[in-house]
Amino acid sequence: MLMQRMMWIAWPAFLMAGVMEMVVFAFVDPGALYWFDEPLQLSRQGIYTLAFFVFWAVLMASSALTTLLTISPFEVNRCPVPTGERPLDCAKYS
Repeated sequence: MLMQRMMWIAWPAFLMAGVMEMVVFAFVDPGALYWFDEPLQLSRQGIYTLAFFVFWAVLMASSALTTLLTISPFEVNRCPVPTGERPLDCAKYS
């Protein structure tokens, strides 16, 4: 289930990072980018690559938050300890 959730997070973020890359760099020239009043010391391809991974990370965080908010109360409150070893306050959430 964990791997399935990771794919729910990573795959849509990957696709949208590609779209975002195309949209942003259709309007922005990578050679004209500055960081702290200094031009970036990366090639165009390096800027494209770095921007893609930044977009992907931000979109993965967004997808992860959405996935976190879809977890049911049962999944959050269930007791992970086996039935015979549960403390008293954990028994009601089996």
